[in-house]
Amino acid sequence: MTKEEREFLEKYKDCEFVSFDKLEKFMKEALCGAGVPEKDATIIADVLIESDKRGIDSHGIGRLKPIYIDRIDIGIMNPITEIEIVKDEGATAVLDGHNGMGHVVSFKAMEMAIEKASKYGIGMTVVRNSNHYGIAGYYVTMATKRDMIGITGTNARPSIAPTFGVENMLGTNPLTVGFPTDDPFPFVLDCATSVSQRGKIEVYDRAGKDIPPGWVIDENGKTRTDTAGILKDLTAGKAALTPLGGLGVDGGGYKGYGYATVVEVLSAALQDGSYLKALNGKDKDGRNIPYPLGHFFIAIDPSFFLGAKIFKAVTTDILHQLRASRKAPGEDRIYTAGEPEAIAFELRPQYGCPVPASLQKVIDELSARYGLRDTWPWRK
Repeated sequence: MTKEEREFLEKYKDCEFVSFDKLEKFMKEALCGAGVPEKDATIIADVLIESDKRGIDSHGIGRLKPIYIDRIDIGIMNPITEIEIVKDEGATAVLDGHNGMGHVVSFKAMEMAIEKASKYGIGMTVVRNSNHYGIAGYYVTMATKRDMIGITGTNARPSIAPTFGVENMLGTNPLTVGFPTDDPFPFVLDCATSVSQRGKIEVYDRAGKDIPPGWVIDENGKTRTDTAGILKDLTAGKAALTPLGGLGVDGGGYKGYGYATVVEVLSAALQDGSYLKALNGKDKDGRNIPYPLGHFFIAIDPSFFLGAKIFKAVTTDILHQLRASRKAPGEDRIYTAGEPEAIAFELRPQYGCPVPASLQKVIDELSARYGLRDTWPWRK
């Protein structure tokens, strides 16, 4: 048994394991029950299960109900996605998602960027009036599978405080890049521009654990670790995530703040979309309203430079040299971005997706609601 297997089984020893095919089918059927057309539900379920397969527990089935179905229920997200192409010119395009499902308009937007890159060498599309689009890495791998570079980013509801501030202003705003390689997996850097992000805090909450200090600050700039209270106060604006680098400038927090701002601008300014406090999901009277998020998607075709073969060879050599460099005492491996997810992708299908007790209850609830008759290992 490998070290990764031992760590995986220890981490999820209190979970039940379910096959990915079964969970994907369940999510698709639940989304259809919520009013999402079958074709769109297929895309959404594929994005969500990809997250679980890669070991990104914060963005998979755990997001199905609270982010998507619950928002459909309260009328702030449209289950039917009407995509409008506002402008389509040369290597660029602007799309409007009309408050539909973020995965659906994003899939279309990245497809368009890839198509444009194959014609012009580079393609960029931007989206406005969308919603949460799942893991950003899904869209850049759409490009890497075509031997192209993929880049995407999205703004989000306010969570990050600016350096020297305590008010949550910027979203977790991932800036995500994918490179094709000669390895069995691509390089994929998919991470928030905050030290952590809301989804990971939700994972801690489901496990009944406090978060590490330094992830979140209160209104006085003091660190907090009380997970359940933090999730409430992030929404209420009484707590904020710290940018990459942490508090102040000594650890480089201004860098994370700067990158989060770059993503905010590219997710709003090119498409005349919403930004900052306009994404907090509440009106002036505290009532729930849509989160009109924006995204951007870039595809670059190396064949318009010196070719994909050269690009992949050089990229792979860089990554291999990094992995082969001297290791710190006690460490037996150096990873490059996308490698831990690729390991999870190979490992997890042997066991299935770990489902904690809190998610088992959600699955049971949605199964009863939509008349889904699947059998689950916790129903013995």
